[in-house]
Amino acid sequence: MDAWHENATGEAPLHGGPDALGVPLHDFSTNANACGPCPQVLQLLQAADPRHYPDPAYTQLRAQLARFHGVDPRRIVLAASASEFIHRISAHAARTGLRRAVLPAHAYGDYARAARLWGLDVCTAAAQHDGAPALHWACQPSSPLGMPDAVLARWTRQPTAQGALRVIDCAYAPLVLDDVAAPTLAGDAWQLWTPNKALGLTGVRAAYAVAPAQAVEVALALQALAPSWPVGADGVALLSGWVLAQTQDWLAQSLQRLRRYKAQQLALCVGLGWQVQEGSLANFFVARLPVADMEQALRRLRGQGIKLRDCASFGLPGCVRLGVLAPPAQQALAQAWRGR
Repeated sequence: MDAWHENATGEAPLHGGPDALGVPLHDFSTNANACGPCPQVLQLLQAADPRHYPDPAYTQLRAQLARFHGVDPRRIVLAASASEFIHRISAHAARTGLRRAVLPAHAYGDYARAARLWGLDVCTAAAQHDGAPALHWACQPSSPLGMPDAVLARWTRQPTAQGALRVIDCAYAPLVLDDVAAPTLAGDAWQLWTPNKALGLTGVRAAYAVAPAQAVEVALALQALAPSWPVGADGVALLSGWVLAQTQDWLAQSLQRLRRYKAQQLALCVGLGWQVQEGSLANFFVARLPVADMEQALRRLRGQGIKLRDCASFGLPGCVRLGVLAPPAQQALAQAWRGR
C-alpha cells in the first residue's frame, strides 16, 4: 500500500486518540508521555487568562523560546499546531516555485496531504534522483518506527540546495529513551517542535519552528502567511511552561519511568506472540500482529476500551504502533488479547 494512501483519496486524515466512541480507556494509539500531564505546565494552563487576546507578535513568548534554543528571536515561528505549520510551509514551498516534497518512506500522513493540496509532487528520498530543489522532510526519531532518520546523515554531508527547504519534525525528540543514541539535528534545517506530547497535554494545540540561521527572511515570510493569533492563551501557557527548568527536570525524571514501562511492554508483546520491530529509541514501537483480519482485531480491542494505531496508513500493513503506557494499561491489553 502507498504509505500516503490515506491522504491521496480525499478522505479525512487518520490519527490516534479519541474517536467516535470517545476517549479510549487505554489509549496506545498516541505517543503522549504516559507520565503526564506535567504538573508545572498544567498549573500554568489552569491559571491562563482566556479573557484577553495574546500579544499578536508573541514578543515575550518568542524571546523565551529563543533563549531556550540559543537563537535570535527572529528565527522563532509560532504555529497553531505541527500540522498547521506543515500546511503553511508547504504553501510557502509552492509559492516560491518548489514542485516536489521529499518524504521518509514511512511518515506522518500530513506531510504528503499538505504537499498534494498545494500541488507538490510527492516522492521518497530514495526515489529522488534529479537533485532538483524541493521541500524535504525528516522526523527524528522517525514515526512510526521510532528509529534514527537515515536521511539526516546525508543532510549533514550535503549542503541544502539553493531554494530548497529542509524540515526536521522534532515531535518525539524530547521522548528519546536511549541516552547513547540521542538525536543529532542538522544545522541548516528547520526544526519543528510540538512539546504537548512530551508534556502529556496533547489537547493543547501549540507548536513552533526554529529557522536556520540563514533563513530569517523565510521565517518572516512564514509569519506573514499565518492567521492572526495562531496560538491562544492556553498555547502560550504551554509553550512558556515548556522552557522552564523545573519542566525539563520533570521530563528527565519521566523518561526514567518510561524506560521501565517500555521494557515491560516490549516483553509483554513478545509474550503475546507479536513480532516486535526492534530499534525504536522513543516511547513507542511497532509490532506485527498474528491476525488475518487487522480491522476486526482492532475493532474488538476498541470495544474493550483499548485502542492501537493501525500502521497501514504509514505503509506498514499488518502492523500496529503502540505508545508506551503504564503497567495497568499493559495488563488490560494482555487480558483483552488473550480473551479474544
